[in-house]
Amino acid sequence: MTSYAASLGEFEHLVMLAVVRLKQSARAFEIRDEIQEKAQRRVSRGALYATLERLEKKGYLSWETEATTPARGGIPRRRFFVTEEGTAALRASQRALANLSEGLEAFLLGKR
Repeated sequence: MTSYAASLGEFEHLVMLAVVRLKQSARAFEIRDEIQEKAQRRVSRGALYATLERLEKKGYLSWETEATTPARGGIPRRRFFVTEEGTAALRASQRALANLSEGLEAFLLGKR
């Protein structure tokens, strides 16, 4: 039986990949920078926070607060990590992309 519940939108997929890449450094600012650098995609703060919240509601991401610093005025930072459900969703999404891309390498690389 095929499950569509694990599907991720394109930006959700990018956010999840960035969180996995960043490991213990997966904070909102670093996630944004990682996507902008690696995916060459501009990321607005609003879109990022809405996506982080949506992924948390889906059970794909979780977070913990870090100790605050005086430089942040007592405001704690959140460090994100991918849950087991998120890992399964990300793997399913990666598989779907790989399956659909199979045999299209020349086209995708612009070598038709």
